[in-house]
Amino acid sequence: MTGMHAFPRPSGRAWPRLARRLLGTACLVAAVQLPAIVGAAPGSSGVHGLALHGEPKYPPDFSHFDYVNLDAPKGGTVIREARGSYDSLNGYILRGTKPPGLGLVVDTLMAHAEDEPFSVYGLIAERVEVGEDDAWVAFHLREEAQFHDGEPITAEDVVYSFELLREHGHPRLRSYYRHVESAEALDRHRVRFEFAHAGNRELPLIMGELPVLPQHYWEERDFSRTTMQPPLGSGPYRIAEARPGRSITYERVTDYWAEDLPVRRGRFNFDRLRYDFYRDATVALEAFRAGEFDLREENTARHWATGYETSARRDGRMVLEEIEHRRPAGMQGFVFNTRRPVFEDREVRRALGYAFDFEWTNRQLFHSAYTRTASYFENSELAARGAPSEAERAILEPYRDELPEAVFEPYQPSVTDGSGWNRDNLLRALRILEQAGWSVGEDGILRHQESGRPLAFELLLVNPSFERVALPFVQNLRRIGVLARVRTVDATQYQYRLDNFEFDMAVVVLPQSPSPGNEQAMYWSSAAAEQPGSRNYAGVRDPVVDELVERLVTAEGRDELVQLTRALDRVLLAGHYVIPNWHTPVHRVAYWDKFGRPEIAPDYGLGFDTWWVDPQREQRLREANGPRSVR
Repeated sequence: MTGMHAFPRPSGRAWPRLARRLLGTACLVAAVQLPAIVGAAPGSSGVHGLALHGEPKYPPDFSHFDYVNLDAPKGGTVIREARGSYDSLNGYILRGTKPPGLGLVVDTLMAHAEDEPFSVYGLIAERVEVGEDDAWVAFHLREEAQFHDGEPITAEDVVYSFELLREHGHPRLRSYYRHVESAEALDRHRVRFEFAHAGNRELPLIMGELPVLPQHYWEERDFSRTTMQPPLGSGPYRIAEARPGRSITYERVTDYWAEDLPVRRGRFNFDRLRYDFYRDATVALEAFRAGEFDLREENTARHWATGYETSARRDGRMVLEEIEHRRPAGMQGFVFNTRRPVFEDREVRRALGYAFDFEWTNRQLFHSAYTRTASYFENSELAARGAPSEAERAILEPYRDELPEAVFEPYQPSVTDGSGWNRDNLLRALRILEQAGWSVGEDGILRHQESGRPLAFELLLVNPSFERVALPFVQNLRRIGVLARVRTVDATQYQYRLDNFEFDMAVVVLPQSPSPGNEQAMYWSSAAAEQPGSRNYAGVRDPVVDELVERLVTAEGRDELVQLTRALDRVLLAGHYVIPNWHTPVHRVAYWDKFGRPEIAPDYGLGFDTWWVDPQREQRLREANGPRSVR
């Protein structure tokens, strides 16, 4: 496999229309224009890292990330929890349910820094070159890079990986690579990717995230199928044991080839990392209290407030900590599947949002621990707030005829007095529904005035503990004649139904990064609405959204990116695709006191791969607890 590997050029469906928009807009964004990412010229040494906007934080001669401890000892076993089960160890295809941790097995061309919005530094690739117009990127591989079997990683492996993922990979991966026109191995240690369009500033960094798979291993196997055979990798861990429904265990690679690279020093300190699987959150909590596993990220406020009252916590053996972060909270909410006829009408979706009583839910169920989410990019500067700014209006005005007036007004989710009797909001919902062609009959059921069909749907859940939130919501809906019911399924069925859009409404988490870009197409684009495995669960099909996503991808600087993201946020919020839930700006972490961790925590992650097992603390804990049990 040598020479040029070409693929069809993307259609660029939004580009002609987008160009007309840009030419017809006098003022787009009052942005600080930063220079494009520039690498070295062909034949030169290249650069050590890339930042989406501006310059990378770390210089070429940096020795490690700031949020690690170079003196962290290696060793120990750590057990964490996971939910459900798994039936495949191929983490790069749509088929099958995968366990957590598979990313530890395979290295990528470059590695993220968790204290920057989006910067990558050399891992398999020692240096990188980027064309001045962002029309191509070339990677220079390290000669010492190797797979776990000792075989060297070559440019041919990189090209093979790209082709394999482009043809058989998960739809989200294929979406990332859709603007790559060709891949070429220039020699044994250099590979170049040509892009279909110039100006996609994020694409060089996305290609830096390419997982490099061993050609000599996968060319003898069917990559498109699930497998329970641990795959050959090149990362800091390998799979030691896989027991579906029970656990998966990773063991540290003691002769890991990248151990002393700046992007790896001080990280991946545990000798063994095991995930134990639990079907139910309550059972998992009891197992943690009993000392069956070591660390738990808590996402249930009731558990956080009252579930850890044990002697172990009182005497300090168990630690509860809230660790602040700057990562966008994204959106968790009741997502409408607009592919269903019952949710095609925006006004129906808007009306049903008034039936959710967040204030009562937060006070009665969550000990007032949460803040209502009011943005798809919550807890960040990317979130739209209040009325549109001048810069946002300049972006949105050319689309005014295609947008609801609500886009140009402040967005506010429904608010109640928290009493539990949501009468005013329910009456408002009824008025909106009546104007949209629905009315309540003598039987108390809300029906469409023309077809006579009832307004009925199923709310899909995966977590039984969420039923205490969903059932009061459903009860409020029934008060206005809506026939809603709750169905809770296991994790495997839930993921299958989400991937194939086989649901009416579901509770979904839509995470976001500090630097949104190409992945937004998989969340919101019209093409993704028809693509199984995409994150466009709501089925958004809006030409304005398509164009805003395209423009966001080509934003010239951070300020323009922020303004475009806020504009996109406003259009999505006005579409009422989700009834927003809540968020918190901290990691809630409960752990047994056996860990050490660096003094500095990264802004955009928990940084668990920088923690270590403290031998003295672990010994004290063992002496106090006995054989993994809490006294």
